[in-house]
Amino acid sequence: MTRRVQILAALALTALWGAGIYAAHAGGHLRFLDRLEATLTDWRTQVRGVQRPPDLVTIVAIDDTVVKRGGSYPLPRADLARVVDTIVQFKPKVVAIDLLLVDRSAAIGDATLANTLATGPMVLAAAAIFPSASETVEASSQGPLAVLPQAERFLLPLPAFADHAEVGVVNVATGQSGSPLSVPMLFRTHDKVELSFPLRVATRALDKPLTIAPDRLMLGDRAVPTDTDFSLPITYYGPRRTIRTVSAQSIFDGTLDRAAIENRIVVIGAAVAGGGDFYPTPFDSLMPGVEVVSTAITHLVAGDGIVRDRRVRIADAVAAILLPMLLVGLLAWRRSALGIMAAAAVMIAWAGLNTFAFTHGVWLTAATTLAAAVPPVAIFAGVQLWAGGRRTQYLTAKSRSLARFQAPAVQEWLARDPDFLSNPVRQNAAVVFIDLSGFTALSERTDPDSIQEILKAFHALIDKTAVDCGGTITGFLGDGAMILFGLPRAMPDDAARALKCSIDLHRGVERWIASLPSAIGDRLGFKIGAHFGEIVASRLGETHQHITATGDTVNVASRLMEVAVQNGARLALSDTLLDAADFHGAPDGVLSGPLLAQVRGRSGVVTVWFWRDQDRPRRVAAKAEVID
Repeated sequence: MTRRVQILAALALTALWGAGIYAAHAGGHLRFLDRLEATLTDWRTQVRGVQRPPDLVTIVAIDDTVVKRGGSYPLPRADLARVVDTIVQFKPKVVAIDLLLVDRSAAIGDATLANTLATGPMVLAAAAIFPSASETVEASSQGPLAVLPQAERFLLPLPAFADHAEVGVVNVATGQSGSPLSVPMLFRTHDKVELSFPLRVATRALDKPLTIAPDRLMLGDRAVPTDTDFSLPITYYGPRRTIRTVSAQSIFDGTLDRAAIENRIVVIGAAVAGGGDFYPTPFDSLMPGVEVVSTAITHLVAGDGIVRDRRVRIADAVAAILLPMLLVGLLAWRRSALGIMAAAAVMIAWAGLNTFAFTHGVWLTAATTLAAAVPPVAIFAGVQLWAGGRRTQYLTAKSRSLARFQAPAVQEWLARDPDFLSNPVRQNAAVVFIDLSGFTALSERTDPDSIQEILKAFHALIDKTAVDCGGTITGFLGDGAMILFGLPRAMPDDAARALKCSIDLHRGVERWIASLPSAIGDRLGFKIGAHFGEIVASRLGETHQHITATGDTVNVASRLMEVAVQNGARLALSDTLLDAADFHGAPDGVLSGPLLAQVRGRSGVVTVWFWRDQDRPRRVAAKAEVID
């Protein structure tokens, strides 16, 4: 499978994963994402900070001060009637009572409250009773309204009160964190649909007709930005009492400010510690339910609610599919720190865009997109790291293998330029040949394993000497080797390094032979030839290529080994090499010559010099110095 096919398969699987995560969460599964979304929503709300709400609503709180005055909670109906009557006298737009008036109390109190409710525009709270602690959505054939929370029944105010007011369901929808993130606008039982309390209040306050369309709600000619299940997403302005709040005690004290009531929406609700509903919000660990409801009312009337409608859901689905694909694509595009940095930059940009949208009134989901992106990216990155490790091991092994055949300089050059010497190159270079004498005869009389060890040690000595001098071994020729100086490019000191390599080989092989058992060492000798001149360097072979050099210079260097043996020496150097090396002798060696030698396979003569250590007397080889 090619890398391109692997990447396409990874992108396809990533897209399927993202689509599956989004569909599963949208279908009511993967509920753990709701808790994550609630946490991320709290964080984004805090990043946005406290906002000043539109000054439309006043909360009249039945708080601890009121309870201490009266000595009991719930507030007696006669006292509640006094509160409502005082508020009505200050001409509010609408009075919304966020209290469940479902039980009978003292007859006089109930009658007084009923008469008071008839004096002004009123909305009373009802409650939806569900079969379990959580509001569920069940599939049905009722069309668009099938997505509404289905209650067993509605707990309505007493008829004496409901006859003088409109009624709305006051339930809010809380996530797994307990924080209300939305307020359903519509509720249903098996036979009826009821409006929510905030929607009833907003409709009455705006005095505009409400239209329930299959995919949206309309207040007059303005669309209500509800979610796909007709719920109103809410975002809090700040901590408790951010929305204007007055204590009901100010009514009993006669200190209520008319400006806090006149031509405003007034919501009467409980804020008593230990009584009434309290919810955690991003700004407050305990916010009274009446303020949550008032937040929803403000959103509806002012039209400043956060948008999480069908178009936003489509954007969420697109993000859940495309963002993971983009991240995986970036990691596949650059399997390096650059790819990781690019993917990180995209994630930061997405997080910034998501937060920016939230703080400007568009609620793009964060949890679902993260769940769609993180697992495939982590898996792909892990596979990439594993494959990269395997590739590194492979390349390291390959490099080690290459190091056995090529000098370090040539390895580096091939790494930079894989086409190095694909076309033959003509240039000056120094060539050194070395060969063991007597090795063929010895191998006929010696155990093969011992011969292998001898040859291995000989090759190791040549390899170290050649590398130390910067030479390239173009090949081991059985019991000999060819070393080239001038690759990967010609250098001014090629001849000098070749000369040093020849002398170091002379001394090193001599010491090595002396260290061998006499039964072996007495049968071995060696010969070295070195020359400088023009060569043709190239790569030979198709599947298995090797670097080599050809030309007259190579032929002369090889034949100089014969000249050395014929003249009782071990190292023969051409006059051309010595001139190119600018050699003027050495205190620890003796250079004898010159000799005009005829080289086999070449017309003309070559000026040859012979080198030996100063402390070693010149002698004709007494050992088996024969040409193998």
